[in-house]
Amino acid sequence: MSTVQTKSRPSLLSGLRHLNLRAYGMIIALVFIMLLFQFLEVAKLDQNFLTPANINNVIVQNSYILILAIGMMMVIVNGHIDLSVGSVLAFTGAMSAIALSSWGLPWYLAVVVAVGIGALIGVWQGFWIAYVRIPAFIVTLTGMLLFRGLTLWALESKTISIRSGEFRQLGSGYWMQNENGGYHLPTLVIGALAVAAILWIQVSGRRRAVRTGVATGSPIAFVIKTVLLTATVAVGALTLAAHKGLPIIGIILVVLVVVYTFVTNRTVFGRHIYAGGGNEKAAMLSGVKTKQTTFWVFVNMGALSGLAGVVLTARLASATPDAGTMFELHAIASSFIGGASMSGGVGTIIGAVIGGLVMGVMNQGMSILSVGQDMQSVILGLVVLAAVLFDVWNKKRTTGGGLPIVGTTPGGSGEAKRKTEKPKEPAEDSTE
Repeated sequence: MSTVQTKSRPSLLSGLRHLNLRAYGMIIALVFIMLLFQFLEVAKLDQNFLTPANINNVIVQNSYILILAIGMMMVIVNGHIDLSVGSVLAFTGAMSAIALSSWGLPWYLAVVVAVGIGALIGVWQGFWIAYVRIPAFIVTLTGMLLFRGLTLWALESKTISIRSGEFRQLGSGYWMQNENGGYHLPTLVIGALAVAAILWIQVSGRRRAVRTGVATGSPIAFVIKTVLLTATVAVGALTLAAHKGLPIIGIILVVLVVVYTFVTNRTVFGRHIYAGGGNEKAAMLSGVKTKQTTFWVFVNMGALSGLAGVVLTARLASATPDAGTMFELHAIASSFIGGASMSGGVGTIIGAVIGGLVMGVMNQGMSILSVGQDMQSVILGLVVLAAVLFDVWNKKRTTGGGLPIVGTTPGGSGEAKRKTEKPKEPAEDSTE
């Protein structure tokens, strides 16, 4: 008597087990942290943390870090690091203030000047890293000192105030601000379009994978991750719409996330970034122009640093010599918290933004709870360490226990290598 084997139906437990923790674990962590601060503030201060004003402030106050994190994620994915972004931000912000106050340029040309100078700085650093093959750590460490000194020289160690109202709107203004109360309709429309776009991308991507025979994973895991993404975007849109609407910097961030997600996922250049970071030598043998890719990654990082400098200067309404101090570490931490791999080749733009929001929510929550600056630094440091440990554990889980060994190529890119068995000693000749 023959037995017929039936395919077991997917369960919720199996879906959770097959969920990509690297990609979606930080969304869960972000929601958990927000709920934790909500509970603590209700218990200690008898007030809510999850208010539209607080959520809006998290985005506005961390906008420049999120911009830097987008560029830093691409740098890390390509197997490099950039320690100069804080100093470049300060220098470009100072030049935008000088363009407004001393040169008399309109606000939009001041923005172009700052972004253009940032791109030129990226050209300078990218040349030494990509073509001269000096490690990125050394080049950008030099840049950190160089452009901090140029900032002091340009500002003459003074603070320059900004009077242009249009320029200041870039850092703290709102698009079609809601003055009559109620929900801000344009923000709701943008949120609905974002949810629809996420659903279309997820469903079409899965269908394309099924047609081409690519492994798609558990259907339950697919549903869980799609619900997490859409729910996060929907709740965020509702929260912003309940306050003053979408801030101008929020629109800029949405555009950056959409554009850079498309570039990294759907273009040849984006694939080359991942290939060069995963294994530079193999990418070169496959025909990838790794030098040009590295060069343009740093040009892009410089341009985004210039944009972040504009946003910070506009928000503070002034350019100060100490602007951007330690911002490079916040951008790097956001990337690692958001799922970047220490060895390169892994990471997403959305993950970098989520990592930056995790740090922003923690800073906001701890400040409201009157946690001292010393303890805030300790806690954030432990969070970054936990993110790196999670990266190592996730690699062990997905590779059956093999730990990666991180090497460094002459160009400074990390190349993930796997442990291999020691070569056996050649057998001795048994013939006499």
